[in-house]
Order: sequence, then structure tokens, then C-alpha cells
Amino acid sequence: MSAADLRDVVRDAIARTLGVIGLLGIALIHLLDIHGKFGETPYMAWMYVALIVGSTLLAGVFVRSGARWAWGAAAGLAASVIVGYVLSRTVGLPQSSDDIGNWSEPLGIASLFVEGAVVALASAALWERRARVNAAGRLGRPAASLAT
Repeated sequence: MSAADLRDVVRDAIARTLGVIGLLGIALIHLLDIHGKFGETPYMAWMYVALIVGSTLLAGVFVRSGARWAWGAAAGLAASVIVGYVLSRTVGLPQSSDDIGNWSEPLGIASLFVEGAVVALASAALWERRARVNAAGRLGRPAASLAT
């Protein structure tokens, strides 16, 4: 294994580890915020449950591999939560207008930070993967194993 290959393996392992931490952070933040949601806005509670399960399952995928589809899913999942947060603070959500203008809630700020970090990390991982595939193509190396 060349030094460049070793560097790529280490970088991938670090990125996947950070992805696991970020996704589990998203799950934890929403687990901490779910209390009372079933009584107030049941559809939001079930969205939280789906987010917690989805984040945890994606974290499990990253433990085993750094598949391109998983990075895309992580970015999409985290970005969708950011959109939901912004909607809840601007125009409100059905049956839930109490949070309009409430931008300073500590769990909300933590949520935005972690989700933003996951979007940035996933974007960087996808960009890096694309650059490696393009470089392999220019060097005449098989890029199929890098593209997955």
C-alpha cells in the first residue's frame, strides 16, 4: 500500500467516524426534544422518530462503509432538518406556531450546528471522492472501486 493509499484510507476512516458522531448527535438532540411532542403535535413526534431511526441506521452504515449513497443520504437528511427548523421559526408548521421567532432555543442552536456540520462533512466527502475518481481516470487507473 502506497503512502497516498494509506492517507486516503485514514482520511476515509476519520470522515466516517465524524459522520457517525454527527448523525448520532442529530438523533440525540431530537430524542431530548421529543418529550411532549406526542401530545402537542403527534405528526412532529413521528417525524422525530423517523429522524432518530434514520440517523441511527445511517450511522450504522458508516461503521461498515463510506458508500457514496450514504454520504448523499446523510447530507439530505441533515439539510431537511435544517429546512424544517427554519420553517418552524419563520412561517410556522401546521398545528405548531409557538416557535415562530424563537431562534435562541439551546437545543435548536445545537441542532443547527450539528446538522450544518454533517452537511459540510458529507459535501466534502462527496467532493473528495469525485476528485479521486477524476484523478484515477486521468492516471489511467480503474476508478470503479472509488466510485461506490
